[in-house]
Amino acid sequence: MTQTPTLTATQPFAAHIIANVARVLVGKEDVTRLALAAILAGGHVLLEDAPGTGKTMLARALSVSLGLDFARVQFTPDLLPGDVTGVSVFRPATGEFEFVPGPIFTGILLADEINRATPKTQSALLEAMGEGQVSESGVTHRLPQPFIVIATQNPVEHEGTYRLPEAQLDRFLLRLSVGYPSLEQEVEMLSRLQGIHPLGQLSAVATPAELLAAQAAVREVTVSPDLRRYIASLASRTRQHPQVALGGGPRASLALQAVAQALAWTAGRTFVTPDDVQQAAPGVLTHRLSLGIEARMQGLGPGDVVAEVLQAVPVPVEAAAVL
Repeated sequence: MTQTPTLTATQPFAAHIIANVARVLVGKEDVTRLALAAILAGGHVLLEDAPGTGKTMLARALSVSLGLDFARVQFTPDLLPGDVTGVSVFRPATGEFEFVPGPIFTGILLADEINRATPKTQSALLEAMGEGQVSESGVTHRLPQPFIVIATQNPVEHEGTYRLPEAQLDRFLLRLSVGYPSLEQEVEMLSRLQGIHPLGQLSAVATPAELLAAQAAVREVTVSPDLRRYIASLASRTRQHPQVALGGGPRASLALQAVAQALAWTAGRTFVTPDDVQQAAPGVLTHRLSLGIEARMQGLGPGDVVAEVLQAVPVPVEAAAVL
């Protein structure tokens, strides 16, 4: 039986994963830490950025580091739902239909350029992401655990893309941007990738069993009543913002608490602080906000709204004293 990692083991666990990913992705430790926090919280990650910034590299490096099976699906306009989830095939020898699992039956599924597929194919992921299962021809098939979707998408202004519906965006625990490297980081990247690609030499530093145990430990991290009210107030404030047409719902509050617990756990703490919540808030909330026409005309973005909300909602006094 796998033992739940002790508190003293949390920091090495996270540090080993982050350091391993840093061998192939230079200068992106903060993004890696947040992506790892989402995985520890049992959620899915949406990476949105321009092409060539390392989104796919981050997903592959995380899967190798965690010892998880990995599958990649390139989303295109002609991709069908069955190409992702699997299909039932008639076997003449037996006279019966047999379900052939699709690439979604894996540990980490990389849905590459997810917004290039049609909404029908995008929606094929909803049940899997929300309930950890696939239904086909009236039969439910459970997905392996842990199961993580890491999706990448180019900015929606790019040609040939479809905007993800709100219901699907809400299934992603975090939306992150990898961003361009600094000049020095890019020089270091050129040096590392000149010869054999380091991804081919990357090895696992954790096992799926250890990840499941870590996920269970994260759920036990203490969240004080004051911080729960703080989290709920942040989500509620987004719904009351005059420039927001659709704010963060209860799932946003649950996501914010879960990511804050994971960040606290990786920092070696058994309790959440306001700093954990504030660090998690942009990635958790921005993709769950739909702004009104007036906000878009003024050039206001979801990130601006989240920054305003974090400034406006008072930090609990007792929780702040912990810092």
